[in-house]
Formats: sequence, C-alpha cells, structure tokens
Amino acid sequence: MNRTILITGASSGIGEELKKQYLKIGDKVIDLSRNSKDCSCDITNKIDLENFFRKYENEKIDILINCAGQGLSGAVELVKDKEIRKQFDINFFGLIDVIKHSLPLMKENGKIINISSTCALFPLPFRSYYCASKSAVNMITDGLRMELRNTNIQVASICPGEVKTNFTKNRVKDFETNSRYGDSVRKSTEHVDSHEEKRMSVENAVKKMTKFIERKKLKPMTIIGRQKFLYFISRFVPKSLFIKVIGKMFVK
Repeated sequence: MNRTILITGASSGIGEELKKQYLKIGDKVIDLSRNSKDCSCDITNKIDLENFFRKYENEKIDILINCAGQGLSGAVELVKDKEIRKQFDINFFGLIDVIKHSLPLMKENGKIINISSTCALFPLPFRSYYCASKSAVNMITDGLRMELRNTNIQVASICPGEVKTNFTKNRVKDFETNSRYGDSVRKSTEHVDSHEEKRMSVENAVKKMTKFIERKKLKPMTIIGRQKFLYFISRFVPKSLFIKVIGKMFVK
C-alpha cells in the first residue's frame, strides 16, 4: 500500500507481528526499538530519539503505532523507586516523546495508535504500577485526540487483553514482601502467569488490531480479548463490589 508506518517496539511481540503484517501488504515499516536491525534506539533516551528522528526527518508518516512497553509486578509499598520510574519512562514518557517527534512528520490524514492494555481499564493487585502507566496512556490518548480535532490526524488506543508473547516472561517481577502480604505477592503473580497457554495468539490479536487501524474513522478506543466482558461489568456495578470481586479473583 506504499504507506510509511512507524512502530515502536517492533523487534518483538505484538510490535514485531504488526511489522510483519504491514510489510506483507507492501507498506514501509520503520522499526523504532532497542534491538532494531536498521537503527537501534531507546525511547527513554532523549539523545537516542533525537538522533533517530534526525535520520528520518524527510519521511512522511502515515501511521504511528506506539507498541513499546514493559510489565512490572509487585506490591505498591515495596517496589523499588527505580523500577517504578523505569515503568513510566517506557510505557508513558517514552510514548509521549515519540509522539512529539512524530507529529511534525505526520501526513494530514495520519493516525496515531497507542497500544495500551485492558489493565488500563480496571485495577489488578500487585500490578498497580503497570495498570497506572497504561491508564495514563489512555488518558493522554483521549486528550491528544481532542487537541487534534481540527486536523485530520486521528488518535486512538487499543487495549489488548492477555496475548501470548514473551511479555509475561520479560515482566519485571518483584516478590519482596512483609507481614502484610505474606506469600500473596509471589502466588498472585504466578497465578496470572499460569494463564499463558490460554492467552490469545499474537497473530489473532494483531489481525484484530489491524482491522481496527484500517477503519476510515477510528473510535477513541477498542478492547481486544475476553476482558471486554469485565470492562462491561465494571461500568454497571458499584466500584466497591467490582474491586472486591477482582481482589478475590487475583489475590492468592
């Protein structure tokens, strides 16, 4: 289709599969990732980003897909400050910096797609920082969408549920505990990780994502996966009840 697609985190997982799909239909894909074979770049490093975009300053971007991300699990009270800041640097601040650099290069009818998570839509115990970082992604997406309403640039978020990639394996897991949590931090994390074989295949997830991205008019957000039902329920039951039920499901 001869478009230019910029994808962050395109060297693994969902980003890599998105890259394959767009290359297959004839688009040009610019891989913005630390392990890129073309031009390695860390989105949390401002100098790296400046050098990267200087290389592509003559490009006109049709679609930006922010897919780079990292998981983090652990008790809010006990996760190290360094890991918390790293989580937001990758999932939120890095995403913002990429958008800032990309907007001047976007075509008039361009699209900005932020890959968020269903964890942005409701809390999960011992994954609070990840949920918070993805919730921030959804909020900045909606705000940017409003700010660009007088242009033809569309902005939307995609919230996938559990997808079978190396994301779970690569998640930073902090099992530090104390008398308040006992063995719950480790058990709860392992309970979530044990669902790996039941997760949606990355091919199926990306098929649904690209179908959404190719729409002429984008909705602000779409949810992919079984967690869509949980989100539906969360909108109609008292928050206290919903949090209580989620807590029982995930705190072990």
